[in-house]
Amino acid sequence: MDINPVLPEGGGMDFKEYFEQAWQVFTGHFAPILVNTLVMIVVSIASLGILAPVVSAGYMQSLLLALREDRPPEVKDLFAHMDLFFPLFGFVALFIIVVFIGLVFLILPGIAILLAGTYFLIYMLPLMTDQRLGLVEAIKESSRMAMEQPIVEHIAVVAVLIILDSIGSSIVFGGLVTHPYACLFILAVYEVKKQRQISSSSTEPPPLSKQGTSGHQG
Repeated sequence: MDINPVLPEGGGMDFKEYFEQAWQVFTGHFAPILVNTLVMIVVSIASLGILAPVVSAGYMQSLLLALREDRPPEVKDLFAHMDLFFPLFGFVALFIIVVFIGLVFLILPGIAILLAGTYFLIYMLPLMTDQRLGLVEAIKESSRMAMEQPIVEHIAVVAVLIILDSIGSSIVFGGLVTHPYACLFILAVYEVKKQRQISSSSTEPPPLSKQGTSGHQG
């Protein structure tokens, strides 16, 4: 299975290619992905949501490795980033409280906060597990990635995530299929954005040294 980030000419995203990449990985590792998704849901429910953020982080990283290295996800991957438990639990708890307050007093602000969180934080977990960024740094970088031009592309990415998860939640056990597929699609986009950043950094001219800007010495 040959899966590599696709950088289309002209800078635009090839959504068809990302859907195909996600589908290739999903079908190629269907059984382990299904098992991991089910275990993640069971652990999240059994722990009353306490472990949900940290096992979700491990889940995303296992899918990223499946996408990048053709590595089958394993149940132990879900617990591979327990060092992120406290920052993720604290952040998610605070975010849920803010959304709840918004929904209780004024429904629209609550929905707006939820959508804003989805829009700006969509890459937060892979940034923390893959690039080992801290919580604040991951939030900043995910927000920066979300605001990269053209913004309409990122809006489309978020729309895909919302639509797939909505379809999954409307069908019994549908989320076992739609959620991992949506995550793989997001991770395919994440890989491209990361490669764009690497390519952009490598083409930038190096900063002038102090000696070079001070004129000829001697």
